[in-house]
Amino acid sequence: SSPLRLRAAAENIEDAELACEVMNAMMTFEEEKMQMACDDLRTTEKLCESDNTGVIETIRNKIKKSVSMSEMAVVDRLQRQIIVADCQVYLAVLSFVKQELSAYIKGGWILRKAWKMYNKCYSDISQLQESCRRRSSSQQGELASDQANHNTAVAEGSGGVTEEALGRLKGSVSFGYGLFHLCISMVPPHLLKIVNLLGFPGDRHQGLASLAYASESKDMKAPLATLALLWYHTVVQPFFALDGSDSRAGLMEAKTILQKKAVIYPNSSLFIFFRGRVQRLECQINSALASFHDALEFASDQREIQHVCLYEIGWCSMIEMNFEDAYKAFERLKNESRWSQCYYAYLTGVCQGASGDLEGAKAIFKDVHKLFKRKNNQIEQFAFKRAERLRKMSATQELCILGVVEVLYLWKALPNCSSSKLQLMSQVLQGLGDPSCQGLKHLLLGAIQKCLGNIKDAIQSYQMAARDDLGRQTNSYVQPYSYYELGCVLLAKPETLSKGRSLLLQAKENYAGYDFENRLHVRIHSALASLKDVVPQ
Repeated sequence: SSPLRLRAAAENIEDAELACEVMNAMMTFEEEKMQMACDDLRTTEKLCESDNTGVIETIRNKIKKSVSMSEMAVVDRLQRQIIVADCQVYLAVLSFVKQELSAYIKGGWILRKAWKMYNKCYSDISQLQESCRRRSSSQQGELASDQANHNTAVAEGSGGVTEEALGRLKGSVSFGYGLFHLCISMVPPHLLKIVNLLGFPGDRHQGLASLAYASESKDMKAPLATLALLWYHTVVQPFFALDGSDSRAGLMEAKTILQKKAVIYPNSSLFIFFRGRVQRLECQINSALASFHDALEFASDQREIQHVCLYEIGWCSMIEMNFEDAYKAFERLKNESRWSQCYYAYLTGVCQGASGDLEGAKAIFKDVHKLFKRKNNQIEQFAFKRAERLRKMSATQELCILGVVEVLYLWKALPNCSSSKLQLMSQVLQGLGDPSCQGLKHLLLGAIQKCLGNIKDAIQSYQMAARDDLGRQTNSYVQPYSYYELGCVLLAKPETLSKGRSLLLQAKENYAGYDFENRLHVRIHSALASLKDVVPQ
């Protein structure tokens, strides 16, 4: 069975390599890397699908013919099925990242196949594990009946697959199965019907439990499962507000994972990067910056990791209102990264303008126009519209600071800011008199007041933003986001809970076609889902 063992090991390595390739593409969002990953996934899928009969059915056929199947033949077949299902999930993730309707539909159909395969593999592995346990019991003389003899025959028919091999396979299937559940939970709820996923249980808790199991298994993808958990707890969960407005949810889990793995991976740039993410979410910005600079140093030969570290350095510098360091980080990304140079150019421009260099900012805003290539990408659309507006209205330092505070708000980074910086932002915003940005100004002031704990002032600002009709053309998202924010504040008190729910539904149902609509729908869905046990639906 030596060649079979080598082949199984090679397939397992290939699966792990594919996961790394997808993570690489996901970290950089570079079109060519994403396309290359998709091509490799489809090639691997075809190779593995060449012999894909159900494992249990094959075993039964072999038993009928009185031919025993070797352990590695069973393991090999299961491993191939898991790789095919993994390929489906990776392809779906790469589709969903594009955040376009056609991509959601395509991703939905891909996931249907993955769901069936994971269920089948999980069921087959569970049956084989049960068979193994029965065989072990019968060999110890604990079962001496005819039934035990029958079970032993089934176990022998499975080629005597060891518990260890099955445990590794369960770890392998749990990685993709966990990603599957998290993937479904991140699809904007109003698109679930369109992509025909309503029959799928997108259970975040099941996804996290499966990834936790995979991370502790002996499968080759265990470290990737650990990274996926850290990515979820420190990036996805706070960004989509999957636990309401608590941006610190999941931090304890992330810290526990990091403490456990620090001994195994003391100099891993990725684990140091995630340590920085935790520190940023805990508002320890100087510590976070030190971690991101360390990770940048350790990743001297890993361009993709360098870029995510630079991105975080830029964001932490914006949080600290250190605009010069921020624009230097984003400028380097604009020049080096092939993902959305348009977006990086906009961030460079607003930070440069916020630092007082208005001539430099003006030149960068012209670059945004040239770099606007992906017309269907909502982030690039936003960056282009904002840069054009600032260019045409002769941007001031205050308007550029407004632009910085706006992206901090939209990317859920205001809760990471210190009270002194929030008060400084508030002072700048209050001095803005331009009628066209009054709604946006009040939305951002409301978010700042909420972070400072001034709930009455926050409510007043959100109400003023929600009433602003003048700025709807330039700031289309302000009203629905204001209703969402107001609704979330009112959910906190039992006496205003039903009013809060009503405002969330208004934000969900009364507005369409605005910037970052999908993003808000995921947040509204999460807030409403948290009410299921409190308010009758």
